[in-house]
Amino acid sequence: MKKSNVVLGVLAGAAIGALVGILFAPDKGTNTRKKLRRKGEDVVDDLKAKAHNLTEKANELTIKASKLMAKVNSSVDHAQVEANDLVETAKKKFSDLKHN
Repeated sequence: MKKSNVVLGVLAGAAIGALVGILFAPDKGTNTRKKLRRKGEDVVDDLKAKAHNLTEKANELTIKASKLMAKVNSSVDHAQVEANDLVETAKKKFSDLKHN
């Protein structure tokens, strides 16, 4: 069995245990429903916050990656120009040597 399946099973068991504990707690039905609703709202709010944070991080990484790619492209273009200049200089020197 994979570790992820074990972890998922443990988490599911904990969630089910908490739900069963709330449902069988000696409290009025209305109070139990309020607790469940609050817990559900808390979970939804937490998930929304985490999704928002992940989206922000993804956007930041996208911007950083774009800037890095621009720098890399600029460096490659510069290196290509330099290499072409060196090739032309070498050709000229070789031609000069050939004719002398």
